Amino acid sequence: MNPRDLLLGSFHAAVAAADPLEIVPRHLPAAPRGRTLVVGAGKAAGAMAVAVERHWPAAAALDGVVITRYGHGLPTRRIRVVEAGHPVPDQQGEAAAREILALASRLSEDDLLLVLVSGGGSALLSLPVPGVPMADLKAVTRQLLGSGAPIQEMNTVRKHLSAIQGGRLAAATRARVLALVISDVTGDDPTHIASGPCAADPSTYADAAEILRRAGVVSPASVSAHLAAGIAGRHDETPKPGDAAFERTENRVIATAQASLAAGAAFFRASGIAAMVLGDSVTGESREVAKPYAALARQVRAHGEPARAPVALISGGETTVTVRGEGRGGRCSEFLLALAIELGGLAGVHALACDTDGIDGSEDNAGAIAGPDTLARAAAKGLDARRLLAANDAYRLFAGLGDLVITGPTRTNVNDYRVILVA
Repeated sequence: MNPRDLLLGSFHAAVAAADPLEIVPRHLPAAPRGRTLVVGAGKAAGAMAVAVERHWPAAAALDGVVITRYGHGLPTRRIRVVEAGHPVPDQQGEAAAREILALASRLSEDDLLLVLVSGGGSALLSLPVPGVPMADLKAVTRQLLGSGAPIQEMNTVRKHLSAIQGGRLAAATRARVLALVISDVTGDDPTHIASGPCAADPSTYADAAEILRRAGVVSPASVSAHLAAGIAGRHDETPKPGDAAFERTENRVIATAQASLAAGAAFFRASGIAAMVLGDSVTGESREVAKPYAALARQVRAHGEPARAPVALISGGETTVTVRGEGRGGRCSEFLLALAIELGGLAGVHALACDTDGIDGSEDNAGAIAGPDTLARAAAKGLDARRLLAANDAYRLFAGLGDLVITGPTRTNVNDYRVILVA
Protein backbone atom coordinates (compact mmCIF):
# COMPACT_ATOMS: atom_id res chain seq x y z
CA MET A 1 0.00 0.00 0.00
CA ASN A 2 1.25 3.52 -0.75
CA PRO A 3 1.48 6.08 2.07
CA ARG A 4 -1.75 7.83 1.10
CA ASP A 5 -3.77 4.61 1.19
CA LEU A 6 -2.21 3.63 4.51
CA LEU A 7 -3.10 6.97 6.07
CA LEU A 8 -6.66 6.93 4.77
CA GLY A 9 -7.15 3.29 5.73
CA SER A 10 -6.10 3.97 9.30
CA PHE A 11 -8.45 6.96 9.53
CA HIS A 12 -11.40 4.92 8.29
CA ALA A 13 -10.56 2.22 10.84
CA ALA A 14 -10.55 4.85 13.59
CA VAL A 15 -13.95 6.18 12.54
CA ALA A 16 -15.41 2.67 12.29
CA ALA A 17 -14.37 1.98 15.88
CA ALA A 18 -16.77 4.74 16.99
CA ASP A 19 -19.72 3.74 14.79
CA PRO A 20 -22.92 4.21 16.85
CA LEU A 21 -24.71 1.48 14.89
CA GLU A 22 -22.17 -1.01 16.25
CA ILE A 23 -21.58 0.42 19.71
CA VAL A 24 -24.98 1.55 21.01
CA PRO A 25 -26.75 -1.85 20.93
CA ARG A 26 -24.23 -3.33 23.38
CA HIS A 27 -25.28 -0.81 26.02
CA LEU A 28 -29.04 -0.72 25.74
CA PRO A 29 -30.88 -1.53 29.00
CA ALA A 30 -33.98 -3.68 29.42
CA ALA A 31 -37.25 -1.90 28.75
CA PRO A 32 -38.71 -0.38 31.94
CA ARG A 33 -42.13 -1.04 33.45
CA GLY A 34 -43.31 2.30 32.09
CA ARG A 35 -42.37 4.12 28.90
CA THR A 36 -38.97 4.98 27.46
CA LEU A 37 -38.31 8.50 26.28
CA VAL A 38 -35.24 8.88 24.07
CA VAL A 39 -33.71 12.34 23.88
CA GLY A 40 -30.28 13.60 22.96
CA ALA A 41 -28.06 15.89 20.98
CA GLY A 42 -24.85 15.73 19.01
CA LYS A 43 -23.38 14.90 15.65
CA ALA A 44 -23.96 11.20 16.34
CA ALA A 45 -27.54 11.66 17.58
CA GLY A 46 -29.22 10.50 14.37
CA ALA A 47 -27.17 7.32 14.09
CA MET A 48 -27.57 6.61 17.81
CA ALA A 49 -31.35 6.97 17.49
CA VAL A 50 -31.40 4.54 14.57
CA ALA A 51 -29.37 2.03 16.62
CA VAL A 52 -31.87 2.26 19.49
CA GLU A 53 -34.85 1.75 17.18
CA ARG A 54 -33.31 -1.28 15.50
CA HIS A 55 -32.68 -3.08 18.77
CA TRP A 56 -35.56 -1.97 21.03
CA PRO A 57 -38.38 -4.47 21.60
CA ALA A 58 -41.19 -3.78 19.14
CA ALA A 59 -43.86 -4.13 21.84
CA ALA A 60 -42.16 -1.77 24.33
CA ALA A 61 -43.20 1.90 24.44
CA LEU A 62 -40.58 4.10 22.80
CA ASP A 63 -40.60 7.64 21.47
CA GLY A 64 -38.52 10.78 21.71
CA VAL A 65 -36.63 13.66 20.11
CA VAL A 66 -32.93 14.05 19.31
CA ILE A 67 -31.08 16.99 17.78
CA THR A 68 -28.24 16.77 15.29
CA ARG A 69 -26.38 19.08 12.95
CA TYR A 70 -27.85 20.10 9.61
CA GLY A 71 -27.05 17.36 7.08
CA HIS A 72 -26.44 14.72 9.77
CA GLY A 73 -29.99 13.40 10.14
CA LEU A 74 -31.19 9.91 9.29
CA PRO A 75 -34.71 8.52 8.69
CA THR A 76 -36.33 7.10 11.84
CA ARG A 77 -39.74 5.68 12.78
CA ARG A 78 -40.25 6.18 16.52
CA ILE A 79 -37.69 8.82 17.51
CA ARG A 80 -37.92 12.20 15.78
CA VAL A 81 -34.63 13.66 14.52
CA VAL A 82 -34.39 17.46 14.42
CA GLU A 83 -31.57 19.20 12.54
CA ALA A 84 -30.22 22.45 13.98
CA GLY A 85 -27.29 24.88 13.92
CA HIS A 86 -23.71 24.00 14.79
CA PRO A 87 -21.23 25.32 15.95
CA VAL A 88 -23.40 28.41 16.46
CA PRO A 89 -26.81 27.55 17.97
CA ASP A 90 -30.11 28.56 16.38
CA GLN A 91 -33.86 28.65 16.97
CA GLN A 92 -34.36 25.11 15.69
CA GLY A 93 -32.12 23.76 18.41
CA GLU A 94 -33.70 26.03 21.00
CA ALA A 95 -37.24 24.85 20.19
CA ALA A 96 -36.23 21.18 20.24
CA ALA A 97 -34.31 21.58 23.52
CA ARG A 98 -37.36 23.24 25.10
CA GLU A 99 -39.50 20.30 23.96
CA ILE A 100 -36.99 17.78 25.35
CA LEU A 101 -36.97 19.46 28.75
CA ALA A 102 -40.79 19.53 28.85
CA LEU A 103 -41.09 15.87 27.87
CA ALA A 104 -38.53 14.76 30.46
CA SER A 105 -40.33 16.65 33.22
CA ARG A 106 -43.52 14.63 32.62
CA LEU A 107 -41.93 11.21 33.17
CA SER A 108 -42.67 9.11 36.26
CA GLU A 109 -40.50 6.91 38.47
CA ASP A 110 -41.54 3.88 36.38
CA ASP A 111 -40.17 5.41 33.18
CA LEU A 112 -36.72 5.55 31.60
CA LEU A 113 -35.07 8.65 30.16
CA LEU A 114 -32.51 7.36 27.65
CA VAL A 115 -30.21 10.23 26.70
CA LEU A 116 -27.98 9.98 23.62
CA VAL A 117 -25.02 12.34 24.04
CA SER A 118 -22.24 13.06 21.57
CA GLY A 119 -19.89 15.82 20.49
CA GLY A 120 -21.55 18.91 19.13
CA GLY A 121 -24.37 18.65 21.64
CA SER A 122 -23.35 21.85 23.42
CA ALA A 123 -24.43 24.01 20.49
CA LEU A 124 -27.31 21.79 19.38
CA LEU A 125 -28.97 21.45 22.81
CA SER A 126 -29.15 25.19 23.35
CA LEU A 127 -31.92 26.48 25.58
CA PRO A 128 -30.89 29.86 26.97
CA VAL A 129 -31.90 30.76 30.51
CA PRO A 130 -34.80 33.21 30.86
CA GLY A 131 -33.62 36.74 30.17
CA VAL A 132 -30.86 35.75 27.72
CA PRO A 133 -32.09 35.87 24.08
CA MET A 134 -30.78 33.36 21.57
CA ALA A 135 -29.13 36.22 19.66
CA ASP A 136 -27.02 37.04 22.72
CA LEU A 137 -26.05 33.40 23.24
CA LYS A 138 -24.99 33.28 19.58
CA ALA A 139 -22.85 36.40 20.01
CA VAL A 140 -21.00 34.92 22.98
CA THR A 141 -20.55 31.57 21.17
CA ARG A 142 -19.04 33.20 18.09
CA GLN A 143 -16.54 35.15 20.17
CA LEU A 144 -15.52 32.08 22.16
CA LEU A 145 -15.07 30.05 18.96
CA GLY A 146 -12.65 32.64 17.62
CA SER A 147 -10.77 33.10 20.89
CA GLY A 148 -8.97 29.76 20.98
CA ALA A 149 -10.57 28.89 24.32
CA PRO A 150 -10.49 25.14 25.16
CA ILE A 151 -13.79 23.32 24.78
CA GLN A 152 -14.01 22.69 28.53
CA GLU A 153 -13.94 26.44 29.18
CA MET A 154 -16.49 27.13 26.46
CA ASN A 155 -18.78 24.55 28.02
CA THR A 156 -18.44 26.07 31.49
CA VAL A 157 -19.87 29.28 30.05
CA ARG A 158 -22.60 27.44 28.16
CA LYS A 159 -23.73 25.54 31.26
CA HIS A 160 -24.29 28.77 33.16
CA LEU A 161 -26.33 30.27 30.33
CA SER A 162 -28.41 27.12 29.77
CA ALA A 163 -31.68 25.84 31.21
CA ILE A 164 -30.92 22.23 30.22
CA GLN A 165 -27.15 21.65 30.31
CA GLY A 166 -24.84 21.28 33.30
CA GLY A 167 -26.93 18.47 34.82
CA ARG A 168 -30.23 20.33 34.57
CA LEU A 169 -31.83 17.74 32.26
CA ALA A 170 -31.28 14.95 34.80
CA ALA A 171 -32.54 17.19 37.59
CA ALA A 172 -35.76 17.94 35.66
CA THR A 173 -37.12 14.38 35.63
CA ARG A 174 -38.33 11.79 38.15
CA ALA A 175 -37.41 8.91 35.82
CA ARG A 176 -34.31 6.76 35.91
CA VAL A 177 -31.74 8.30 33.59
CA LEU A 178 -29.21 6.46 31.44
CA ALA A 179 -26.99 8.66 29.29
CA LEU A 180 -25.01 6.85 26.59
CA VAL A 181 -22.08 9.10 25.78
CA ILE A 182 -19.75 9.23 22.78
CA SER A 183 -16.83 11.33 23.98
CA ASP A 184 -15.31 14.11 21.92
CA VAL A 185 -13.34 15.77 24.73
CA THR A 186 -9.98 15.08 26.30
CA GLY A 187 -10.32 13.10 29.50
CA ASP A 188 -13.76 11.69 28.56
CA ASP A 189 -15.47 13.38 31.53
CA PRO A 190 -19.26 13.43 30.90
CA THR A 191 -19.54 16.88 32.46
CA HIS A 192 -17.68 18.31 29.46
CA ILE A 193 -19.34 16.28 26.68
CA ALA A 194 -22.23 18.26 25.16
CA SER A 195 -21.94 20.41 28.30
CA GLY A 196 -23.07 17.48 30.47
CA PRO A 197 -26.89 17.61 30.39
CA CYS A 198 -27.01 14.65 32.81
CA ALA A 199 -23.72 15.12 34.68
CA ALA A 200 -22.91 16.98 37.89
CA ASP A 201 -21.20 20.30 37.26
CA PRO A 202 -18.40 21.38 39.61
CA SER A 203 -17.97 24.78 37.92
CA THR A 204 -19.58 28.05 39.03
CA TYR A 205 -20.98 31.32 37.72
CA ALA A 206 -17.75 32.97 38.84
CA ASP A 207 -15.75 30.50 36.72
CA ALA A 208 -17.87 31.34 33.67
CA ALA A 209 -17.43 35.08 34.15
CA GLU A 210 -13.66 34.71 34.54
CA ILE A 211 -13.41 32.63 31.34
CA LEU A 212 -15.22 35.32 29.37
CA ARG A 213 -12.94 37.99 30.82
CA ARG A 214 -9.79 36.02 30.04
CA ALA A 215 -10.96 35.25 26.49
CA GLY A 216 -11.64 38.91 25.81
CA VAL A 217 -15.33 38.32 25.11
CA VAL A 218 -17.49 41.44 25.03
CA SER A 219 -20.65 40.04 26.64
CA PRO A 220 -24.11 41.35 25.79
CA ALA A 221 -25.80 43.07 28.72
CA SER A 222 -28.17 40.14 29.29
CA VAL A 223 -25.28 37.70 29.70
CA SER A 224 -23.32 39.97 32.04
CA ALA A 225 -26.43 40.56 34.15
CA HIS A 226 -27.28 36.86 34.40
CA LEU A 227 -23.76 35.86 35.45
CA ALA A 228 -23.56 38.69 37.95
CA ALA A 229 -26.89 37.63 39.48
CA GLY A 230 -25.66 34.05 39.67
CA ILE A 231 -22.46 35.09 41.41
CA ALA A 232 -24.57 37.08 43.88
CA GLY A 233 -26.68 33.99 44.63
CA ARG A 234 -29.87 35.24 42.96
CA HIS A 235 -29.91 32.28 40.53
CA ASP A 236 -29.61 28.61 41.42
CA GLU A 237 -26.26 27.07 40.58
CA THR A 238 -26.02 24.08 38.26
CA PRO A 239 -26.54 20.75 40.11
CA LYS A 240 -23.32 19.78 41.88
CA PRO A 241 -21.75 16.40 42.76
CA GLY A 242 -23.82 14.78 45.49
CA ASP A 243 -27.12 16.22 44.25
CA ALA A 244 -30.00 13.76 44.72
CA ALA A 245 -30.76 13.86 40.97
CA PHE A 246 -27.62 11.86 40.25
CA GLU A 247 -28.59 8.97 42.54
CA ARG A 248 -30.87 7.69 39.74
CA THR A 249 -28.60 8.81 36.88
CA GLU A 250 -25.86 6.92 35.07
CA ASN A 251 -23.53 8.49 32.52
CA ARG A 252 -21.92 5.69 30.52
CA VAL A 253 -19.12 6.57 28.08
CA ILE A 254 -19.40 4.07 25.22
CA ALA A 255 -16.90 5.40 22.66
CA THR A 256 -13.64 7.29 23.15
CA ALA A 257 -10.77 8.76 21.21
CA GLN A 258 -8.39 6.21 22.73
CA ALA A 259 -10.37 3.29 21.30
CA SER A 260 -10.30 4.88 17.85
CA LEU A 261 -6.59 5.63 18.03
CA ALA A 262 -6.01 1.99 18.99
CA ALA A 263 -8.02 0.88 15.95
CA GLY A 264 -5.88 3.08 13.70
CA ALA A 265 -2.74 1.61 15.23
CA ALA A 266 -4.05 -1.92 14.71
CA PHE A 267 -4.58 -1.13 11.02
CA PHE A 268 -0.93 -0.15 10.61
CA ARG A 269 0.32 -3.20 12.51
CA ALA A 270 -1.80 -5.46 10.31
CA SER A 271 -0.05 -3.81 7.35
CA GLY A 272 3.37 -4.64 8.79
CA ILE A 273 4.13 -1.16 10.14
CA ALA A 274 4.86 -0.38 13.79
CA ALA A 275 2.58 2.14 15.46
CA MET A 276 2.84 4.31 18.56
CA VAL A 277 -0.15 6.01 20.17
CA LEU A 278 1.27 9.22 21.61
CA GLY A 279 -1.83 10.37 23.48
CA ASP A 280 -5.56 10.84 23.18
CA SER A 281 -5.69 14.21 24.93
CA VAL A 282 -3.44 16.56 22.95
CA THR A 283 -4.55 20.17 23.25
CA GLY A 284 -3.13 23.59 22.44
CA GLU A 285 -2.87 25.92 19.47
CA SER A 286 -2.81 23.82 16.28
CA ARG A 287 0.21 25.48 14.71
CA GLU A 288 2.19 25.25 17.97
CA VAL A 289 1.26 21.61 18.59
CA ALA A 290 2.69 20.78 15.15
CA LYS A 291 6.22 21.81 16.17
CA PRO A 292 7.08 19.03 18.65
CA TYR A 293 5.49 16.46 16.35
CA ALA A 294 7.73 17.61 13.51
CA ALA A 295 10.74 17.35 15.84
CA LEU A 296 9.71 13.82 16.79
CA ALA A 297 9.43 12.77 13.14
CA ARG A 298 12.92 14.17 12.52
CA GLN A 299 14.29 12.21 15.48
CA VAL A 300 12.81 8.98 14.16
CA ARG A 301 14.09 9.65 10.65
CA ALA A 302 17.60 10.62 11.71
CA HIS A 303 18.25 8.46 14.77
CA GLY A 304 15.62 5.72 14.98
CA GLU A 305 14.34 7.07 18.30
CA PRO A 306 11.98 6.57 20.08
CA ALA A 307 11.15 4.02 17.37
CA ARG A 308 12.72 2.79 14.18
CA ALA A 309 11.10 3.52 10.83
CA PRO A 310 8.75 2.55 9.36
CA VAL A 311 6.46 3.71 12.13
CA ALA A 312 3.14 5.51 12.46
CA LEU A 313 3.00 8.18 15.17
CA ILE A 314 -0.68 8.54 16.16
CA SER A 315 -2.38 11.10 18.38
CA GLY A 316 -5.81 12.47 19.19
CA GLY A 317 -7.45 15.14 21.28
CA GLU A 318 -8.66 18.58 20.30
CA THR A 319 -6.40 21.43 19.32
CA THR A 320 -7.64 24.98 18.91
CA VAL A 321 -7.20 27.84 16.47
CA THR A 322 -7.07 31.48 17.45
CA VAL A 323 -8.55 33.15 14.39
CA ARG A 324 -6.34 35.96 13.14
CA GLY A 325 -7.06 35.88 9.42
CA GLU A 326 -10.16 35.42 7.31
CA GLY A 327 -9.25 32.19 5.53
CA ARG A 328 -11.02 28.86 5.37
CA GLY A 329 -9.19 26.82 7.95
CA GLY A 330 -10.10 24.14 10.45
CA ARG A 331 -7.90 22.97 13.30
CA CYS A 332 -6.80 19.72 11.60
CA SER A 333 -5.88 21.41 8.32
CA GLU A 334 -4.04 24.16 10.20
CA PHE A 335 -2.08 21.59 12.22
CA LEU A 336 -1.13 19.77 9.02
CA LEU A 337 0.01 22.90 7.17
CA ALA A 338 2.10 23.98 10.16
CA LEU A 339 3.58 20.47 10.31
CA ALA A 340 4.49 20.55 6.62
CA ILE A 341 6.24 23.90 7.07
CA GLU A 342 8.17 22.64 10.10
CA LEU A 343 9.25 19.48 8.27
CA GLY A 344 10.37 21.50 5.24
CA GLY A 345 9.96 18.63 2.78
CA LEU A 346 11.69 15.98 4.91
CA ALA A 347 11.92 12.83 2.80
CA GLY A 348 9.85 9.82 3.72
CA VAL A 349 7.40 11.60 6.04
CA HIS A 350 3.69 11.68 5.24
CA ALA A 351 0.86 12.81 7.51
CA LEU A 352 -2.90 13.00 7.89
CA ALA A 353 -5.00 15.08 10.27
CA CYS A 354 -8.79 14.70 10.25
CA ASP A 355 -11.76 15.22 12.53
CA THR A 356 -13.60 11.95 13.07
CA ASP A 357 -16.97 13.68 12.56
CA GLY A 358 -16.04 14.34 8.93
CA ILE A 359 -16.12 18.12 9.33
CA ASP A 360 -12.96 20.11 10.04
CA GLY A 361 -14.32 23.32 11.51
CA SER A 362 -17.09 24.63 9.27
CA GLU A 363 -15.84 23.41 5.90
CA ASP A 364 -16.78 20.36 3.82
CA ASN A 365 -13.61 18.37 4.54
CA ALA A 366 -12.65 16.10 7.40
CA GLY A 367 -9.05 17.27 7.12
CA ALA A 368 -6.17 16.75 4.72
CA ILE A 369 -3.05 14.77 3.79
CA ALA A 370 0.51 16.10 3.44
CA GLY A 371 3.75 14.62 2.16
CA PRO A 372 7.37 15.54 1.45
CA ASP A 373 6.33 17.31 -1.77
CA THR A 374 3.51 19.42 -0.30
CA LEU A 375 5.44 22.69 -0.08
CA ALA A 376 7.07 22.31 -3.51
CA ARG A 377 3.75 21.51 -5.19
CA ALA A 378 2.12 24.44 -3.44
CA ALA A 379 4.85 26.82 -4.56
CA ALA A 380 4.51 25.58 -8.15
CA LYS A 381 0.85 26.58 -8.01
CA GLY A 382 1.60 29.99 -6.55
CA LEU A 383 0.36 29.05 -3.07
CA ASP A 384 2.46 30.64 -0.31
CA ALA A 385 2.27 28.18 2.58
CA ARG A 386 3.46 30.57 5.28
CA ARG A 387 1.15 33.38 4.17
CA LEU A 388 -1.81 31.03 4.05
CA LEU A 389 -1.04 29.71 7.52
CA ALA A 390 -0.88 33.27 8.85
CA ALA A 391 -4.32 33.88 7.33
CA ASN A 392 -5.83 30.67 8.80
CA ASP A 393 -6.33 29.54 5.19
CA ALA A 394 -4.98 25.98 5.19
CA TYR A 395 -8.11 24.79 3.36
CA ARG A 396 -7.16 26.81 0.29
CA LEU A 397 -3.72 25.23 0.06
CA PHE A 398 -4.86 21.63 0.42
CA ALA A 399 -7.82 22.19 -1.89
CA GLY A 400 -5.45 23.58 -4.51
CA LEU A 401 -3.32 20.44 -4.26
CA GLY A 402 -6.25 18.00 -4.28
CA ASP A 403 -5.21 16.78 -0.84
CA LEU A 404 -8.36 17.44 1.16
CA VAL A 405 -9.95 14.42 2.81
CA ILE A 406 -13.70 14.60 2.17
CA THR A 407 -15.89 11.93 3.76
CA GLY A 408 -19.14 13.76 4.39
CA PRO A 409 -20.74 13.47 7.84
CA THR A 410 -19.61 10.29 9.61
CA ARG A 411 -22.38 10.66 12.25
CA THR A 412 -19.97 10.02 15.07
CA ASN A 413 -17.39 12.18 16.82
CA VAL A 414 -14.42 11.20 18.97
CA ASN A 415 -12.39 14.24 18.04
CA ASP A 416 -9.20 14.55 16.01
CA TYR A 417 -7.19 11.74 14.46
CA ARG A 418 -3.62 12.63 13.51
CA VAL A 419 -0.95 10.31 12.17
CA ILE A 420 2.60 10.90 10.95
CA LEU A 421 3.96 8.02 8.88
CA VAL A 422 7.78 7.92 8.85
CA ALA A 423 8.97 5.63 6.08
